[in-house]
Amino acid sequence: MSLIELKHITKSYPLEDTQLKILKGINLNIEKGDFVAIMGPSGSGKSTLMNILGCLDKPTSGTYVLDGQRVENLSADELAEIRNKKIGFVFQGFNLLSRTSALENVELPMVYANVPAAQREERAQKALAKVGLKERMNHMPNQLSGGQQQRVAIARAVVNEAPIIFADEPTGNLDTKMSVEIMNLFTKLNEDLGRTIILVTHEDDIAHYAKRIIRIVDGEIHSDERNEK
Repeated sequence: MSLIELKHITKSYPLEDTQLKILKGINLNIEKGDFVAIMGPSGSGKSTLMNILGCLDKPTSGTYVLDGQRVENLSADELAEIRNKKIGFVFQGFNLLSRTSALENVELPMVYANVPAAQREERAQKALAKVGLKERMNHMPNQLSGGQQQRVAIARAVVNEAPIIFADEPTGNLDTKMSVEIMNLFTKLNEDLGRTIILVTHEDDIAHYAKRIIRIVDGEIHSDERNEK
């Protein structure tokens, strides 16, 4: 059974006296342990698709089955619970709390999951050590480089052991060297820990770290190919 299964997913927004169609009948299966890159030009619908896949938005129509559960009609609270248990997010802008240490930033998802304080700290320390920030865990975000901040964000995404990681342009604010380090880290999470990675990018060299590349054009899947690395 697929980890993610989309059937005839559409997304439209009201525009004056008509509907602006963003997604036009997306059918997509993603297996557990896959590493998928979603590509497309600006306005193609790739970010809208990512938001639906990540349970941040609901489709206008269609069926979405996530890990065996239909989710397209769940309430906001039910979707939040699924995100906290099954999904980790990494964004282009890092989205760290500026007045909070790296350790406390990584602890945040566990606060929402009601994990006891001592256990939160231990798990956050281990997550930061895995991304190479053992010596930086008490630093504030403004004391860290862009690459280090993104490592904190990745540690935060994996600390609850969520099986799926969504990464939206995760190297967009990084130089080439840092981008390679971050993508190697995603590869390790996928290959060594079995995390399913779904990446949105407009950069071909970043997409080619994935095992599968899906291209979206005008709200439809234009191509879906396995990547022979």
